[in-house]
Amino acid sequence: MPNIALELGKQVASLGVDAAYGTQQDVDGIRLIPVALTWSGFGGGSDEAGNGGGGGGGYTVPIGAYIRRGDDLRFEPNIVSFLAVAVPFVWVAGRALARVIRALKK
Repeated sequence: MPNIALELGKQVASLGVDAAYGTQQDVDGIRLIPVALTWSGFGGGSDEAGNGGGGGGGYTVPIGAYIRRGDDLRFEPNIVSFLAVAVPFVWVAGRALARVIRALKK
């Protein structure tokens, strides 16, 4: 019976830098390297009878790209992804701050 944790480890060994930074693309003399925020989680287990299982999942958000034009290298963010993450974060942070202020007033 194979060890599920070891099998999952072998399968996700290619994740990491390869998932966060995409393949370099050359477009009209401009070099692009896409960048993403990635995270994943995996788990597995088995019982005394040897029955086992495992699973996992991941999520990727494109956050921008490194762009090289000649000797100039800069990062250009993906504004749509930034707003998709920033708006809920600001809302939650505002709600939490309001509750802290309300608790301190009591």
